[in-house]
Amino acid sequence: MYRRLLSASCRNLISRNNNEAARSSLLSITEQMYEYYLVLDFEATCERGRLPRPQEIIEFPVLKVSGTTFDIESTFHKYVRPKAHPILSSFCTELTGIIQDMVNEQPVFEDALQMFSHWVEEHGLLSKKFIFVTFGDWDLQTMLPAQCAHSGVAVPDYMQTWINLKKSFAEATGHWPRTLPETMQLCGMEPIGRHHSGIDDCRNIAAILKWLARKGYVLTITGSSLPS
Repeated sequence: MYRRLLSASCRNLISRNNNEAARSSLLSITEQMYEYYLVLDFEATCERGRLPRPQEIIEFPVLKVSGTTFDIESTFHKYVRPKAHPILSSFCTELTGIIQDMVNEQPVFEDALQMFSHWVEEHGLLSKKFIFVTFGDWDLQTMLPAQCAHSGVAVPDYMQTWINLKKSFAEATGHWPRTLPETMQLCGMEPIGRHHSGIDDCRNIAAILKWLARKGYVLTITGSSLPS
């Protein structure tokens, strides 16, 4: 059914990319501008039909991806205990797969952010050229600033510029991707894991990132919240 709903141009792209995926291991990767890409995909509290106020981050996953090989070199992954609305809605669990026990004994956001900052330092990233990669602008343009304001902490400077892979994919292929699973299909790849699991979504985003680099696309900044 899903395949039939795709436009003819999308089906042509899928067919073309299925062939490319089969020989992708033979393709070289275009030289890029960054030494590392940090793939991030937050999951947050949610309710059916409306957003909780405030909305809070409950999953904080980041993959460290080499800018040379585009292999995943390291993983940061924390579940986060929400403070304003500590009980997850049934809709939130249904959407994300995150159950109450997975957040109950976890750090609150400001502690998780500090753990992430230590991870960044431990991996020597502060002396490297790196940038975040997300699938959409929401994570770093909307959710992180709102969460930091609610938690009373500053947004780290290095989390104020990013690559929105939707925009990169559209520029590279001429097709605007609606969803992450659809984008994987357009690349000729099967999605990994569960959609709206933050860590699984990160793995899929990393796969698309590598696919674009192998297509010869040079990844550049698409979004920033830094003062102009």
